[in-house]
Amino acid sequence: MFELFPDQPVYDYPTILNVFYSLIWAFVLSSLIAITHRLTFSGHQYPKNYFQGLALGSIVAAMVMMAIGDSLARGLGAFGALAIIRFRTKIQDVRNILFIFASLSVGLAIGVFGYTIAFVGTILFCTMALILHFTSFSTKGGVRGTLTFRLEDGRNHNRVVELLDEYCSDYNDIEITARNSGRYDYEYFIEFNHERDNTKFLQRIRAIENTQRVRISFKDYQENN
Repeated sequence: MFELFPDQPVYDYPTILNVFYSLIWAFVLSSLIAITHRLTFSGHQYPKNYFQGLALGSIVAAMVMMAIGDSLARGLGAFGALAIIRFRTKIQDVRNILFIFASLSVGLAIGVFGYTIAFVGTILFCTMALILHFTSFSTKGGVRGTLTFRLEDGRNHNRVVELLDEYCSDYNDIEITARNSGRYDYEYFIEFNHERDNTKFLQRIRAIENTQRVRISFKDYQENN
């Protein structure tokens, strides 16, 4: 059929068997990276979409590299096409960015058929990540979040601080707002000890006299672990 278009350029693309073999290995290796991230994650709730992104990202990267091959023109074309896509997801944690880059790097290596680089790099990366997880540099210190509450006339603030000392391994005030009515709104960054029950902590704060609008949010810190 393609003989009808004699001016169409013909590239030496890999065979379908090589493509299938390469993409399977890209998925397997990036899945190991995703599993390692899951094992070393210490946040409140693991984002499943992040796991899928790590596992599937290498397939996309490998396909792009196979399509580009050694052609500069195709590389510039792919770069221009990908530049149209704007990723607005905010990732604040450097560690999570490195895991994404590791998954994409596996796809890049597989895409140019650098299997040895992909295999050794994945094994070494996952091994080092697991080792660091069990050292003093680990991020498993506790569950992090924000605590907000309101106190009438600022009374009983010292009792809240006592509970923070009891349940949290680390905390610091982010914002304290004084209202004209005499109320005080507090916002704290907190990091729970793993052995402490944060539900019990919340109940004890609400039991303090003149305490209102008590809320703990883990949303802003889920991806930071």
